[in-house]
Parts: sequence; structure tokens; C-alpha cells
Amino acid sequence: MRLDRRRRPIILALALALAVTLSVLSVVALTRPGTGTPTEPTQIAKDQPAPPIAGTTLDGASFDLATLRGRPVIVNFWGPQCVPCRDEFPLFKTKLTEHAADGLAVVGILTDNGPDPARTFVAEEGATWPTVIDPGGALKRSYRVLGLPQSYFIDRNGILRSIQIGEVRDADFERQFGLISGGS
Repeated sequence: MRLDRRRRPIILALALALAVTLSVLSVVALTRPGTGTPTEPTQIAKDQPAPPIAGTTLDGASFDLATLRGRPVIVNFWGPQCVPCRDEFPLFKTKLTEHAADGLAVVGILTDNGPDPARTFVAEEGATWPTVIDPGGALKRSYRVLGLPQSYFIDRNGILRSIQIGEVRDADFERQFGLISGGS
């Protein structure tokens, strides 16, 4: 029994050290340049051009991120089975209205989920922004998405200014919107 009490703090310390190490490695992997291969994209880093996004939306339309140049853009990787993803939708809807004069654009990237549940959810929420389908995960790999939801804040010049892993809340949104809403 005494040995178990002595080992418990050591085991807890090792577990904590492992968790911190994995977190640091995830952040480093997210922000370092890649090799340019399909499994390791060339680059996703703050203050660098955002990787291209081109594909088909939930409603069958073609989409190209380059058409939004000149506008502040939020690229949001999500899926309808992700509860925090679902919780973000009302905020994005409100912020699109509040910042309409600034030209704000939101682009959803559907990953890890099928399009039918996503179409149903988008219709129920009354979301008006495009959601690009990422069936093979190429966009997810290009943007080095670690988990859902994950949002990228891109300025008017197409430069990535901020990355948020996890649900965007009002204070997060306003702070990061300030980074991307400046003049072109």
C-alpha cells in the first residue's frame, strides 16, 4: 500500500508531462512549414497566405476562396455531429449581420461527416454562408486541422492572422475579427 501512495504523484506527473508534450507538439506541427506532399501540405502559418480552398458546396455550387479576396474571411472546419460546431452557428449568423458593412464572409468546411446531415442542419439553422464538402480530407490536411471546430481568420489580403481550435465565442470572435478587418 505504501508503494502505491509513493508512486501516485510520480504517475500523475508523468501523465501531465505527456499531455503537455503532446499539446506542444500539436501546436508546433500546426504552425511549421510542410514538405509539399499530399500528406504534409506546404504551409499553414500565421502571417502567411492562407492555403487555397476550392471545391463544391452543400448546394452543389463551385467555390473558390480566392473570390473572397478583399474581404475578411473566417474559414470554419465543422461537422453536424460536433456539438461545439453546432453551438457556433448562431454566433456566426449574428456576426455576419453585425459586420455586413465590413464585408465579413464565413466559409464552412464540412469534414468527417456526410453531406446529408449537414444540409439538414444548415437548413434548420438558416445559415447563409457556403459550406465546402471535403470528402477526402485534403482541405483538412492542408489546413492541418487538429479537431473540430477549428477556425481560421484570414484578412482582406488573404493572409492568415489567427487560428482558433475549439468553439469561437463572442469575445474570441471580436478579438480575432479585429485582426482581419483592417483596410486592404
